[in-house]
Amino acid sequence: MLDGSELIGNLLVVIIVREIGPLLTALVVIARSGTAVAIEVGNMRANHEIEALESLGINPLSFIVFPRIFGGVISVVGLCFYFVVIALIGGFLLTRMINEMPLEFFLDSLVHALTIEDFFLFLIKTVFSGIIIFSISCYQGLEVKRSHHEVPQVVTKSVVDCIFYVTLFNLLISILFYFQQLILIGEG
Repeated sequence: MLDGSELIGNLLVVIIVREIGPLLTALVVIARSGTAVAIEVGNMRANHEIEALESLGINPLSFIVFPRIFGGVISVVGLCFYFVVIALIGGFLLTRMINEMPLEFFLDSLVHALTIEDFFLFLIKTVFSGIIIFSISCYQGLEVKRSHHEVPQVVTKSVVDCIFYVTLFNLLISILFYFQQLILIGEG
C-alpha cells in the first residue's frame, strides 16, 4: 500500500489520542459532572450542611471535596480511554470503507505509531483535567454564601472557568510537547 494509508496510525494517534480525546472528554465531564458537583456543593452550603459538618469537627475538604476530586480524576481517565478506543474503532471503519484496509495492517500501523510519550501525554492531560474540573466545581460550590439563588450563578461561573482552564491547560501541554519534538528533530 503506497497511497499514504501507512500513515493512518500516526494521524489517528495525533488527532485522537493526543488532542481530541482528552479535550472532548473533559468538556463532556464539565457539562455533566462538573455542573452537578457545583450544584450539589452549592446547595450543601446554602442548606448549612457544611457548617454542620464543621461543628461536628469534620473537615469539609476531606469529607466533601477530596473524594469528589479523586473520583472525578478516575472518571475522566476512564471515560477518555473509552472515547479513544471507540474513536479508533471508528477510524478503522471509516478507513475500511474508503480504502479496504485489512485489520492487521491498521493495528500494526497503530502499534507503530503509539509511543510511551503518547501514553504519558494522555495521562497528564486527563489526570490534570480531572483535577482542574472538580477543584473548580467544588470551589465555586463552596462560594455560595447565603441562599439558593446564588447556586445558578456559581454553576455558570464554574462551567466557564472549567472550560477556560482545561482548554488552556491542554493547549499549553500540546505546545510544550510539540516544541520539545521540534528541538529533538533539530538536534538529530
